[in-house]
Amino acid sequence: MRNYQSVLILKPDLDEAQVEQSIEKITAIINKFEGAILKLDNWGKKRLAYRVKKNKFGYYLNIYHTCEQGNVPALEKEYQLYDLIIKYLVIRLEERDIERVMAKAAEAAEAAAAIAEGESKEAATAEKAEGDSKEAATTEKAEGETKEVATAEKAEGDTKEEVKAE
Repeated sequence: MRNYQSVLILKPDLDEAQVEQSIEKITAIINKFEGAILKLDNWGKKRLAYRVKKNKFGYYLNIYHTCEQGNVPALEKEYQLYDLIIKYLVIRLEERDIERVMAKAAEAAEAAAAIAEGESKEAATAEKAEGDSKEAATTEKAEGETKEVATAEKAEGDTKEEVKAE
């Protein structure tokens, strides 16, 4: 099986429920041709660069999927016959491309989980960081005072040596 990316534009007059139904039907179409969806992105309603079948807007769907090579023309024919799709594009992806996409998806999922989990930890970490920075500032201040004292003592020592030399 090869990896593919399908970019579909659905009619703009659909509501969210109809878009979800369309996604389910498109998923069924891909499964019908022995494919499997790896990742599905709903980009939402966007303005088209030019009119497509008398439409200025459309719902964009980006689908990463697998499919048998011989079934791609039949899949494209199904896209063409499905009345809610106004434009489609199917691109074959190399293995490295799909790995990159899946890695980005995994990173995004980890980041989302970290954000959800980290909101409470973030406050604790921020408090700890503030405490660490205050401690570091206190340490630096103490070291600075020690250097000043040492410099002052050295200066006094130099003065005493000058006095003795006279």
